Amino acid sequence: MIKNLPYKTNQFLLALVKLSIVLGAFYFIYDKLAYNSTLEFHAFLNKLSENAVFSFKTVLFLFLLTLFNWFFEILKWKILVSTVTTISFKESMEQSLGALTASLLTPNRIGEYGAKALYYTPSSRKKIMLLNLVGNMLQMATTILFGVIGIVLLSKTQVLPINYSNIFIGLLFVVVCFGALYYSLEKSRFEVKGFSMKKIIRFIYYIPSDVKVKTSVLSVLRYLVFSFQFYVLLMVFGVSIDYFNAMVFIGSMYLLASVVPSIFIFDVVIKGSVAVYLFSLMGINDLTILCIVTLMWIFNFVLPSIFGSFYVLNFNLPIDKKKITS
Repeated sequence: MIKNLPYKTNQFLLALVKLSIVLGAFYFIYDKLAYNSTLEFHAFLNKLSENAVFSFKTVLFLFLLTLFNWFFEILKWKILVSTVTTISFKESMEQSLGALTASLLTPNRIGEYGAKALYYTPSSRKKIMLLNLVGNMLQMATTILFGVIGIVLLSKTQVLPINYSNIFIGLLFVVVCFGALYYSLEKSRFEVKGFSMKKIIRFIYYIPSDVKVKTSVLSVLRYLVFSFQFYVLLMVFGVSIDYFNAMVFIGSMYLLASVVPSIFIFDVVIKGSVAVYLFSLMGINDLTILCIVTLMWIFNFVLPSIFGSFYVLNFNLPIDKKKITS
């Protein structure tokens, strides 16, 4: 129906959607900062002022870590897309940051899949969505790897309220369910956006090995950057902890926070509650941890989404050259 609308009407509707996305993202960011039930905004500002977080050197260093964080993510996306088409680093940045802004309000950033796919012609969109899935799976695998190591090491020094028998039974149940689901899907003609499960698995399997290796390395580098950024903020707020022990707590925090289903705009709340509990085992003040988590959210998601809003406003649907020449 939209395709049959006049050109000017289509352009007006597209502009309206883009403006709505940007305004919606800005409103929710403002609402989360100004009316946060777990951290009052004036208390947040007072804490920053007390710890000289606003000093030029500190802000610059934290911002540089944010740049490295997103540099690795943008480069990872560029490499993944190279299996379908060649894009420049600038185009990858536009797609990554624009999709971040567009997906900010969606559950678990699921809107990122559709947002990135819109940068490509309809014939390539299914593959683009699968590539985005691969990228997110590799990042999650990195989080799980470091998180499991962190939990194991943490359990040796701290008494955690964890029932390992229940965890084993739960994991066994999940494995059995996934196995049964996989078997049933293999035997059926079930499709996801036109892709059967066999085709999805085959698509991931046939991604070149060098692409998988490069994106895996970039996922690890990105993880090391933002976890180090968390450690730097601990130092800024005067928390006395060595890097190794900090990584044990940080890794455990990201793992536990990642398994909690949440709407991404409330991600700061989820991570905040997990971090408060874990770091309270060291006797660290709740307000300090909440401020650090909020700053991590601002640096790594709010600021990039502000830059991404520029790309959202300047977004145009791609032109299918095959249709023009046919």
